[in-house]
Amino acid sequence: MTNSKKADLKMRALMAVRDYGVNLTHFRNAMNEWAGLNATDMECLRLLAQKGTATPTELAKHTGLTSGATTAMLDRLEKAGLIERRPNPNDRRGRLIAPEASSSTKMASWFESARKAQDELMSTYSESELELIADIFERLAKLWDDEREKIQKRQ
Repeated sequence: MTNSKKADLKMRALMAVRDYGVNLTHFRNAMNEWAGLNATDMECLRLLAQKGTATPTELAKHTGLTSGATTAMLDRLEKAGLIERRPNPNDRRGRLIAPEASSSTKMASWFESARKAQDELMSTYSESELELIADIFERLAKLWDDEREKIQKRQ
């Protein structure tokens, strides 16, 4: 492969990653608006879906909200029936935040079309292509996490 062709492919790949990020953000914004939630509400729900439970302090750190704004967010999500506050067994004064039992089914239905479309797209690739795709996205996820940490250390 010539250097020129490799440079063109590298640029194409980087533009595709950029477009993926932009379009994912647009999708998330549309989903937030449709669901009547804001971006930090959805980030909170994503973290809870990954972890199962979190303290309000962890959620504040993850979303970048102040403690007061985190309380307001949790009040909104609790009122919407998406989360519940539980006693923290490790801190009798503290609370743990967890997804409400039926919220995972409710939220899964919101993303059903997107999950189906992703499955159909991924099904068009061979095993070796899927290994490459998985490697690229795993490495990009790590790259962005490392870059986030660098920014946070400068603060």
